[in-house]
Order: sequence, then structure tokens, then C-alpha cells
Amino acid sequence: MAHLLMVESWVGAMSRLLPRAIREGGHEFTFLTRDLHHYLRSAPEGTAHPLLGARNVLSADTNDLDTLLPYAERLHAALGFDGVITSCDYYLPTVARIAGHLGLPGPAPEAVENACRKDATRRVLADAGLPQPRFAVCADRSEAAAAAAEIGYPLVLKPVDLCAGMFVRKVADEAELQRAYRAIEDFPVNARGQRRAPVVLLEELLHGPEVSVETVTHGGATRVVGVTDKSVGGAPAFIETGHMFPAALSAADAAAAADTAVQALKALGLDGVVGHTEIKLTPDGPRVVEVNPRPAGNRITELIRHVTGIDVAAACVDVALGHRPDLTVRDTGLASAAIGFLVPREAGVLADIDGGDAVREADGVLELQLAEPGKTVKAAGSNNEYLGHVMAGDPDGPGARARVEELLSGLRPRVVGR
Repeated sequence: MAHLLMVESWVGAMSRLLPRAIREGGHEFTFLTRDLHHYLRSAPEGTAHPLLGARNVLSADTNDLDTLLPYAERLHAALGFDGVITSCDYYLPTVARIAGHLGLPGPAPEAVENACRKDATRRVLADAGLPQPRFAVCADRSEAAAAAAEIGYPLVLKPVDLCAGMFVRKVADEAELQRAYRAIEDFPVNARGQRRAPVVLLEELLHGPEVSVETVTHGGATRVVGVTDKSVGGAPAFIETGHMFPAALSAADAAAAADTAVQALKALGLDGVVGHTEIKLTPDGPRVVEVNPRPAGNRITELIRHVTGIDVAAACVDVALGHRPDLTVRDTGLASAAIGFLVPREAGVLADIDGGDAVREADGVLELQLAEPGKTVKAAGSNNEYLGHVMAGDPDGPGARARVEELLSGLRPRVVGR
């Protein structure tokens, strides 16, 4: 039995999947957080959050590395850790620093920091000669306006250190650029109390389907688990509305996407990580969108498990312990699995969602999760405002996406004024 130190977590799927994988692997964990109530608030009423199944639940300022490292050292001397882990992007660099400080398995801290900062990723990949959009890193609005004129409209504006598509916007002209820039300026601190970098990233708008390549890198070798497709809506925002695994691609396109992702991981120097690399398949070939040194979100890991039997959450635990993960493909009876998200179109309060009972009983449904009446609803501007999801599988081929879209059309949320 191994003992892991888990430093913070997302409150979505991975906050349940990682504790489950740790437990099913015969291990245990200590959970370290700066704000336990952040997780207690996310647990369904009347249930205990899986993170509370930790051997120990401890509090410390996880945003202050100078005090956190010596505290982790004292904890290690008393409790004995075999690895350090998190599911939250904002703490991936922290976990890498703690693992290095304690002499435990983990990726190089600089590699993780470069992957978690979109501007640093762009510079590293540019130095390595990897295909990516034209870009500029801008420290103020006037610099952004000049860079945008050089790149050409329309383009994409991104914060360099946020997640879930927050404040990522397509901008068609300078007026839209300034509005999008001001919105980021009005969000100086992220949801975990960390001050944001005062720069933005401008990128050439890429055309073509977007996919993600799911990988596991251990001992200097990267194994491609598969390629997932993505549907996007909510313009000018980029909201993920659904995914299917495996992506319905030609063998050549899938191989090109996979090869590009492996090259990006190598250029960044990432090892000992589960990776989720987003790629645009443009008419000129694959282009790297971003590299995430953690498992895919939005329950893509569960799509993979339903189709291949591979447990990506368990692989994440294994590499955190320095173990070679089991990536054996098993016959699950499904050829594809897809998920579709119920994206709110208006603000207010959720009165109900009609059609849930019929969808729950429909053929091929693997999961159905719907928000409860009374939820405050915001018109979606990122991947954080979903009202639920439906997941379905196809035993015969790549029909899971069409099945999910059919099921989603039967869900009718009713939102009323505040």
C-alpha cells in the first residue's frame, strides 16, 4: 500500500475519480487544502465528498510555496509519502515542486510550469519548431492592438493561466479586442485565490476540427491511449459542447495528431505525466492548441474506460508513484462512447429540466447527470456553466455522437427570471 499526498483538487469528476483510483489501487492519501469548505459545498446534499475519505485531511496555505515546501517536508517525515498528486491545473506546478523537494517521483517542475502557462508553451514549441498558430504575448492593450493588426483579424484572445475556456474569445476587430481585454483585466485573481499573470496571448484563428490526444508518459516513453474529438459552440466563446472517443478520423489524421502531441510533450520535457494535448487539424496540417500535463476533463477519461477498459485515473496514480501503468486494451463491447453537455442559453434560476426520465431509460445511455431545480444559471461563457450531461455508447461503430445529440434534443431546461 502506497500513501499519496493530494494537494487540492477540482470539484468535478476528477475529485471523485482520483480518490476512487487510489482506493481501488490499494493505496491511501492525505488531502491538503487551503479551504476545505470549497469541497464541502460541492458535495450533493446528504452525501460525503470522496475527498473526505482521505487518511488525513489537513489545512495549509497551498498558494504560498515558501511556507508549503517546509510544511510538506515535516508532513513527509511524520506520515511518509510515496507520491504527490492533484487534479487541479492551478496546483500542478506546486505538486511538481513538492515532489522534487521531497525526492519523490514526478515531472520536472520547469516542464510543468511551461505547460501550465500558455505563453511559455508557445515559446518552447516555437523554439522546437513545432507547428502552431502565429501568436503574440501582450502586456497591455496598446501592445495587443498593435500585435493584432500584425497577426490579422479575426483572431483568438486568451488569458495565459486560466482553465476551462475562461475568457477565451474570438475577436473580429479592435473594438471586440478591447472589450475582451478589459474582461480579463477585471479578473485579476483566479478561483483559487492566486494572482494572475498580467499578460494575454493573441493567436491566429485556426480552422478545422479540434481533437485531443490522450497520452501517458513514463520512463521517457509516451504511449498514445487514443484521440478524442470535440464539438465547440457559444461563439465568440469556445465552449466544449461534447466529445467522442475514439474520434471519427482517418488513420492518417489520427496518426498526425498523435505524432504532433508526442513531439509537443517531448519539446516541453514532460515525463511521468498523463497528458491531454489539444490539436487543430487545419488544411495545412496539425497545429498545437495547448498541452495539459494532467488527465482530460469533461469525463473524457470515462469515455476511454467505456471503450477500451483503460482507467486513465488509475494511470495518473501509477505515474505519480513512479510505477508503469496498465494500459492494456480490453474488449468492453463498445466501439465508441460520447458525451454531450446541456449548455445554458439564458440567465436566471433553473425551474426544471423536462425529458430527463425518458432519456434516463433510453437505449445506450451510460450516464445522465442533470442540475437540480433552484440552481442559479448564467448564460455560458466557459465550460463551467453546464446544466448537465448525457453519455451514450455504440457497440457497432462511431455512432455514439449522433446518439448523444439525439438524446440531448430531448432535454428541455426551463429557466425563469431571478
